[in-house]
Amino acid sequence: MAAVLRDYRTAPVSDKARATMALLEQLTLVPDEVTPDDVQVVRSAGVSDAAIEDALHIQAAFNIIDRIADAFDFHVPDLKGFQAGAKMLLKRGYT
Repeated sequence: MAAVLRDYRTAPVSDKARATMALLEQLTLVPDEVTPDDVQVVRSAGVSDAAIEDALHIQAAFNIIDRIADAFDFHVPDLKGFQAGAKMLLKRGYT
């Protein structure tokens, strides 16, 4: 996982995953430059339209959340904060 976070281009992942991540990166950084040819590259790597759609939905959700968090200057807790939140969720659940 760490190799993927450092650089998906050189990480030990499948061609399908690498092509999908390249499209997601392009959509995040330069969405106006994405064309049907870019999606075709992912299809040519063997990724199904359903898998591409799933990846796009997940990416859209993360990008929206990330932009809202940046706009409102949300605080990301440190390890202690995450552990406290996990204990609360284990005690109370999501209800």
